[in-house]
Amino acid sequence: MPKKSTVPTFAETLSQLEALTTRLEDPETSLEQSLQDFEQGVQLIRQAQQALQTAEQKVQLLLEKDGKPVTQAFADPGAGEDDGE
Repeated sequence: MPKKSTVPTFAETLSQLEALTTRLEDPETSLEQSLQDFEQGVQLIRQAQQALQTAEQKVQLLLEKDGKPVTQAFADPGAGEDDGE
């Protein structure tokens, strides 16, 4: 039976960062705990940055055609509509 991945999802990482931020903002948190939370936060930020970088690379691969980047105009749903002016 294969082991389940222990790498948290991007959303889980952000949730953990929010919890750490709350604890760091609490004036009752000890200096030692704050330092541990800060260290954990730095690790979580690195994980999140890696996840974003991986996602960006995937998007770039999906947008390439014949090895060359393909640019596509952003389709603004409100473009071309008369706003009454």
